[in-house]
Amino acid sequence: MTATIGQLFDLQGKAAIVTGGAMGIGAAIGERLAEAGAAVLIADVNEEAARKTAARIGETGGQAVAFRADMRQVGDIRAMVAAAVERFGRLDVLVNNAGIFPFTPALEMTEEQWDRVLDVNLKGAFFAAQAAARAMTAGGRIVNIASIDGLHPTGYLAHYDASKGGMVMLTRSLALELGSRGIAVNAIAPGSINTPGAATTAALSGNSAIAMEGFLKRIPLGRVGEPDDIAKVALFLASGAADYITGELIVVDGGYLLS
Repeated sequence: MTATIGQLFDLQGKAAIVTGGAMGIGAAIGERLAEAGAAVLIADVNEEAARKTAARIGETGGQAVAFRADMRQVGDIRAMVAAAVERFGRLDVLVNNAGIFPFTPALEMTEEQWDRVLDVNLKGAFFAAQAAARAMTAGGRIVNIASIDGLHPTGYLAHYDASKGGMVMLTRSLALELGSRGIAVNAIAPGSINTPGAATTAALSGNSAIAMEGFLKRIPLGRVGEPDDIAKVALFLASGAADYITGELIVVDGGYLLS
């Protein structure tokens, strides 16, 4: 029998982890998953901010807990997954959202800067997926947050672009290997999204107004994206509406890459 729309998007009884879930896109994803009924572990290196997000979800009737995790540390990642399973009794969804993107010219980039970005954005995502897949005994969903920078460089982000290009291929590789375990793995490539992190990075670049003007001219839909634009797609990929999708990349950029 075909499920109803309500049933397809019902995550009651499911448990999820959102990395980098304290603010911006991660917080919006956590809120949408909780709204659909999932119990959500909000993982972030900023534990105070993660607690605030978890509390906000609780105030609106959702179920969420905060957990401090540094995605550069495999021990933290494994403890994060163990905490979710211990608290919720299962794990069904992992959203690999944690990521950093400090603007740095390629000729000035240091080894420490390169390693930090690749460790958080790509190494952390792989080991989170590994730990989560081991815990998903009844199948599950892994949603990786990539970027349009993994497809088209912005400039001054060689480390970030490499990490997000790697995320696209990591998604495909994991989808191929984990399908037999009933785990679907997909990715989302956001374009310019209005988040606190993006605003800070743009300000530090010294060209925030110029950069924003250039971005808007290339976006057919005429606006910068909001965190919820990504959260709604993440909810779709975590839901029963995406049962037969794996190894795919969904670009959510308002049409930026068309021009």
